[in-house]
Amino acid sequence: MSSFVPGHFADYPPPLGEGPSHPERPQDPGQTNIVISEMLQVVNIILATLYFFTTLLFRFSTDSVPDPLDDTLQALGEEPSHPEQHQESGETHAAGLPQVVITAIRATNLTLGLRRIPAGFHVALKAEGAEFRTSNKPVHVDQAVLEWNECILLPCEPSSIIQVTVYASFELGPMICQGEVLRTFEISVRELLDRSDNSHPIVFQPKQGEVVSPCTSLFMTLEQRLSDEEDAAVLCSLNTLAAGDMDALMLRTDAGHGLLARYRRMQNRRDLDQSINHFEHALDICPMDHPCRPAALFNLATAKLIYCQANETYPDLDIPISAFQDALDLRSTGHPDRPITQLHLAIALLSRFAKRGFQTDVDAAEELLSEVLDVCHANSYVHRAALLAIETSALHPAASIDANNLGQEPPTASMLPLSPNQLADQAGWCLRTDDPHALDEAISLHYDALGYYNTMHAYRGQLLGNLSIILSIRFERRGNAEDLNQAIALGSEALALHPVGHTNRSRSLNDLANRLSARFRHRGNSEDLDQAIALQMEALALCPVGHIDRSLSLNNLANQLSTRFDHQGNDEDLDQAIALAREALALRPVGHPDRPSSLNNLAARLFIRFHHRGNAEDLDQAIALQMEALALHPVGHTNRSKSLNNLAVQLSTRFDHRGNAEALDRAIALQREALALRPVSHTDRSSSLNNLANGLSTRFDHRGNGEDLDQAIALAREALALRPVGHTDRSSSLINLAVQLSTRFDHRGNGEDLDQAIALGREALALHPIGHTDRSSSLNNLAAHLSTRFDHRGNAEDLDQAIALAREALDLRPVGHTDRSSSLGNLANRLSTRFDHRGNAEDLDEAIALQREALALRPVGHTDRSQSLYNLANELSTRFDHKGNAEDLNESRENLRCALVLLTQHDPHRLKVHRSLATVYLSFHRLGLDGTGGPGEDTDLNIALHHFEAAANFVPGGLLGRLRASLSWVRHAGQHRHDTELEAYGISMQLMDAYMSATASVSSRHRAMKDFPSTLAVDAASCAIRSGDVCRAVELLEQGRTIIWTQMTRLRTPLDTLQTSSDHAATLMKRFRDLSSLLDRPFVSHAGSTPSVNVEAEDTRYRRLVEDWNGVVEEIRKIEGFSRFLLPPVFADLQEAACDGPIIMLIASKSSCDAVIITHTQPPTSIQLPTDFEKLDTLVLELREAIGKDASPKGNQTALIKSLRKLWNDVVFPLVEHLGVFARRGSRIWWCPTSLFSFLPLHAAGEYRANGNSLSQQYISSYTPSLAALMRARRCHDRNPSVPFAAIGQNLPAGASFILDCVEPELELVRCLLPPPPTVSFTKITSIDATKSRALRALRDNTWLHFSCHGTQNFDDPFKSAFLMRDQPLSLLDITQMDISRHEFAFLSACETAVGDFATPDEVIHLAAGLQFAGVKSVVGTLWKVTDATVQRLVKEFYKNFCKDGTMNSKRAARALHQAVNSLARDKEMPMPLDQRIVFIHIGA
Repeated sequence: MSSFVPGHFADYPPPLGEGPSHPERPQDPGQTNIVISEMLQVVNIILATLYFFTTLLFRFSTDSVPDPLDDTLQALGEEPSHPEQHQESGETHAAGLPQVVITAIRATNLTLGLRRIPAGFHVALKAEGAEFRTSNKPVHVDQAVLEWNECILLPCEPSSIIQVTVYASFELGPMICQGEVLRTFEISVRELLDRSDNSHPIVFQPKQGEVVSPCTSLFMTLEQRLSDEEDAAVLCSLNTLAAGDMDALMLRTDAGHGLLARYRRMQNRRDLDQSINHFEHALDICPMDHPCRPAALFNLATAKLIYCQANETYPDLDIPISAFQDALDLRSTGHPDRPITQLHLAIALLSRFAKRGFQTDVDAAEELLSEVLDVCHANSYVHRAALLAIETSALHPAASIDANNLGQEPPTASMLPLSPNQLADQAGWCLRTDDPHALDEAISLHYDALGYYNTMHAYRGQLLGNLSIILSIRFERRGNAEDLNQAIALGSEALALHPVGHTNRSRSLNDLANRLSARFRHRGNSEDLDQAIALQMEALALCPVGHIDRSLSLNNLANQLSTRFDHQGNDEDLDQAIALAREALALRPVGHPDRPSSLNNLAARLFIRFHHRGNAEDLDQAIALQMEALALHPVGHTNRSKSLNNLAVQLSTRFDHRGNAEALDRAIALQREALALRPVSHTDRSSSLNNLANGLSTRFDHRGNGEDLDQAIALAREALALRPVGHTDRSSSLINLAVQLSTRFDHRGNGEDLDQAIALGREALALHPIGHTDRSSSLNNLAAHLSTRFDHRGNAEDLDQAIALAREALDLRPVGHTDRSSSLGNLANRLSTRFDHRGNAEDLDEAIALQREALALRPVGHTDRSQSLYNLANELSTRFDHKGNAEDLNESRENLRCALVLLTQHDPHRLKVHRSLATVYLSFHRLGLDGTGGPGEDTDLNIALHHFEAAANFVPGGLLGRLRASLSWVRHAGQHRHDTELEAYGISMQLMDAYMSATASVSSRHRAMKDFPSTLAVDAASCAIRSGDVCRAVELLEQGRTIIWTQMTRLRTPLDTLQTSSDHAATLMKRFRDLSSLLDRPFVSHAGSTPSVNVEAEDTRYRRLVEDWNGVVEEIRKIEGFSRFLLPPVFADLQEAACDGPIIMLIASKSSCDAVIITHTQPPTSIQLPTDFEKLDTLVLELREAIGKDASPKGNQTALIKSLRKLWNDVVFPLVEHLGVFARRGSRIWWCPTSLFSFLPLHAAGEYRANGNSLSQQYISSYTPSLAALMRARRCHDRNPSVPFAAIGQNLPAGASFILDCVEPELELVRCLLPPPPTVSFTKITSIDATKSRALRALRDNTWLHFSCHGTQNFDDPFKSAFLMRDQPLSLLDITQMDISRHEFAFLSACETAVGDFATPDEVIHLAAGLQFAGVKSVVGTLWKVTDATVQRLVKEFYKNFCKDGTMNSKRAARALHQAVNSLARDKEMPMPLDQRIVFIHIGA
């Protein structure tokens, strides 16, 4: 009889459908198994993978996955380490001195995620040029904790830094290298003592790119004692390696191990080849008597064996076998590494036996393995691996295998067909490989056999069944429907050959039912499914109570009835399926090998029924069954990942319905472990990725942790990549990723996320045509994304399409559908939005009716009831605004109150409810209605603003939502002149700063600024002035303006005083500088071709760095004297900016235009100016139009003079009247303009008539973008004895059509006017050499600069404003990334170098300001285009005055510019147009 018979229907039900943004629930998907009885499986298949399994066995030794904790230490860069040779330390310790001693080190989960069996583990500690290594200790399979009880003496100084490294070693005997680095980090002795005292272990995150990593925590027990109490091992001095050969041996071995480990992860053959090359060189270095030769042989043999298996070069197995044998010969009995050598040699011999069939190989292998079992601990990894190898070889005695027949060509037509046993061998082989040729060959041989064995032959029925199964497998792999049809036809013929009473009839019934069920899944013909169920019922009848196969038939019939329920919705089918599954489980008691599958199947059925009927008992029972199933699938079990996944899905569902946060956290932990068990090549990896992503996304929805959402999106992207076009589950991945991107858009406002979500949603909908069960979900999600885009961009077509899609979705969810309530709410929301924009009352009425129906479907206790209450409340509030029915407003308020009560304290949705309640109470206040039931007409207003305040301060709501809420608070408090207005401004600017700091690139920060009120800071200052608090007004201006520059300069804060404060402070300073350096690197905008996943990874990394940076800043603020470190400065500190003269801050707000005069010692003075915002706006336009008009030497420039007079009368003159008290005539003053004032040439204001007054007659004007910038410009630095001055010129930059003739003469003029060496060390970079890179070098190497070139201001992206060089622009962004904090002076002889951005004027983003913010003390720039003639004359006059006494002082720049301009104005022989006389300004100290 043939040993190959048709297999039974699998014990696992098919995957459940995956809805939008819900976890996938593959409940151990069904698979067709070929049952092979009376014959052994093919040995060479098992042995080909045995080596892989033995080396991976220990990877699953723990059943927990560590969650990152707040005190996680980041791993340092891990480079290969080499063992050093140690000598006795020459140090001595005086008796009685206090010492710090490590008495114990404890590490957990050392084997988690490792890819090979380690020989042992050890820890190395380094400090101050000395090192100590613990002993090398092995670990057992069930040993989660490894402890070293070895006393180690540490440096006594608490601030001493200890480098700790945990290694996995490859040998227990003489080691060539330290081994694989598991963890390495630096920590101070003080922190080690603190952690020891508080029993606080160091907890590690998984390494980057890994879900789990070995060594999840480390704890050291420390004691402080006198030196004469006990002896302790001392950190030994490091010594140079004894010989070059030894050094080379270590380097080669480390490199080989590193490449081999990378090959195991990445499967890159080149890594394997290079690994072998390094191991070969290492062996060459070890002569026959070298103590490390056995290890070198073993390493090379290991890599060679892997090579043979990877490349299927099995004849080469002799090479690794010989090397293993040589290593074994050198590791005699008793050697600690002899057992692992015997194990690997045995596996290699078994591999050769599988290919060549030499009985001597299997005999030798079994002898080696027996010895391993005798000497190794039963719980050691080596013992477990040896036991597995023995069991495998025992299952396959040589007599059952004809190794010489493997791989032969198929028989010719003239030969007899293969026997059924031989065909079974062929089938077993082809079904375990992905070789399409092998599968086709097996099918061909079966057809040949059918031609030989006629209808009456006893073997024909089994051959028909076997061929049916193989054709079905080919159909699953290639999708050719003809294969499945033929399989069914053959199965029908096999059934006909097994009539009633035949012993094999039940199997034929079962197999044919499986084929019909498969065709139903692919075509949806209900007749196939009905016939399959009928066949399964007959098969069950043939397996009465007591029959050995009854439990199998019960499960199969239960699965098919459940499938019919999924497609037809007949409750009787589901109830019957559950009853059958219960009976099957009863037939598989505790200890039965198939009990886990029955537990899983019954749990799946109960889970489905819970979804359809909502009975919580079904869900609780399903979870209990899955927990038992998981317990029966311990670490290392092949089905553990499936049990983890199923239990996680059900726990997540429990959270959805009951809000139990612990259930969600546990579900995520289970999904992480499941994902760790499904590496890159695993067929179910995409499912685990998707499920974990959904769990994290759900947790983000309820807790608002942005890291959860970022990780969810990264996982969802990887899942989608594993589901290419044509994959059956691609649509679910598209939907999930789209939902998560849309969620991130809601919280961060990046339009690219939303556009991508819509594109993904459209693709998903295309995969769900009419009639598809998931079409309603796709319609619903795409409608939501389009509606969101309409809200942000206003394209009416998006909204109309969203409504049409939502209507179609609702039609597909009739009364009784579990998701009808969500479709009702979604369509209502779309209609309400359309009403807001078009005013059709029918839309609003329909929306309210839909929301009422949705609320009725979500009774008290429903998890989404709060959302329905919120939605209905908003629609009612809107209708009140439209029709004025007070009942609508009252009902809206009550619904919102109920919604707020139902939401947990940390639910992010509370923010929206607070905002809506604020809006409702404002309506009560506006119309004089009583919304509180209490006295006082302002009560409703106070409650409304309280809710805005609550929303702005609600941390789980996310920065963007809080910022928007705070701006609403500002707007309404301002409209009602409420006493919380100033507080609202303060909160808004704090949130604005925090929101901008989480944005990675400066360009994206600038774009984000445009989405918010550009006058926020000046409006806040105006509010403070109205309140009489002028000092607060100045503080708010500093806090709310130049946010982008402020954030950049924070990262370059000098910390000299902090460094000398204490050891702890010095450590924090180092950490602060390191993080600041990482954050200060250029995070520029990405090109459109950059993969979004890379952009997201970079953004996520940036946000994590920001969180770490904020944490260090908070720690620094705890140090005495640093409580306000990097906080917005108070006025008393800002007043220092006026030490050299008064500063006039000009505030242009729509409520008023004011000036604040700040002096060094007196309180600030505020002056309301006789102008307003509209007049200023007109003046700015008039000035822009006047520049260049009538600009000839004889032209009067009447329009410009008129504008400058207006500037004098409305702005400057009222201030000059007050300045006389604070500044003497001819002294310096500084202008700090805001808003529209930033675009006015304040220094040039005057009457411009005979004997008329002007500002320049009385004061020398400078500008500063902020007070903090001016204070930084005044910092003193050590000066070089010789001033390094560079003049950079470019007369024909890339893309220019004409030459600037004055550039080269200007450079020479500057050289001539500067003091000669050694006072000035002058460098001239002429046009031919002035490339971007050369200019950057000059900028780096010289602290005094003169630019003569084209300058451009980019108003769309101001950070791309640039000096134009020969090859490419030298942009403002390039300059800001340089350290020019010690630079003294820059003269910018180029056009538009001091022109800001009209969209964000208070950010002051232009070349001149950029140089000053970056550190240049004194800068001369231009407000508009400048002519060659002007440049030549002004440069000459400027440097004459600047260098007249032969010395260089940057503080003289303002006066030199003032004198140069006045000199040119007095020149009647060569008059200069007015707009050219006033084009240059001075910025800085």
